[in-house]
Order: sequence, then C-alpha cells, then structure tokens
Amino acid sequence: QLQLVESGGGLVQPGGSLRLSCAASGFTLDYYAIGWFRQAPGKEREGVSCISSSDGSTYYADSVKGRFTISRDNANNTFYLQMNGLRPEDTAVYYCAADSGPLCSSLATWYDYWGQGTQVTVSS
Repeated sequence: QLQLVESGGGLVQPGGSLRLSCAASGFTLDYYAIGWFRQAPGKEREGVSCISSSDGSTYYADSVKGRFTISRDNANNTFYLQMNGLRPEDTAVYYCAADSGPLCSSLATWYDYWGQGTQVTVSS
C-alpha cells in the first residue's frame, strides 16, 4: 500500500522555524517527483515547493523563496521541508505529494499520492 505520512507541524512564533517530514512507504521515492503544498482556510491549495527526481531541480513559490528549503533523503525514503523565518501568513495545513514522473510541478493535479496533512500555525 502506497502511503505518505507527514510530521513536524505545530505552533511556532513569527520568525521561528519548523521542519516538516514526509515518510513514504510501499514505494521507493528515488524516481518520484515530490512536492509540498499548503491550504489555508478559505483558500485554494497552493504549491509551495517541489523537487524533480531527474536532475534534482527545485521550485519555490515566490512567497517562500529564501526561507524554505526542500530536500530528499532517498536512503531513508523521506523528504523534508525546512521552514525558517516563519510568518503568520504561512499558517496552513501542509501536504506532501509524490508523482511517478521525473519532473515536479507546482500544480496539485500533477501528483498521484498525497499525505494526510499537518497543521502549521504561526502566531505570537
């Protein structure tokens, strides 16, 4: 059974950091494009970052460039989103996703597999 499980969300003060993890089971991430998305109340799901499996190229939404870093650890079948300099507008449910193709995308419809989501709240 193919499954993605996120962890690492929580409550953090503005300017703080969190690292989200997404562990894959039932398949090997090596050849999958992976992405992170978020959805705030009343808003559409937004692509935050992704990384392709073909060449390791990455994408970041303008709103997170310079603050968030995506990475993958194929040996542990896990990928991460390091979030620094968090702002209240980063508050959302964060989802990880994987697609069996080599290239990643910021479009949610691109991805075949999704995690259950983890809440990130940035507030003082």
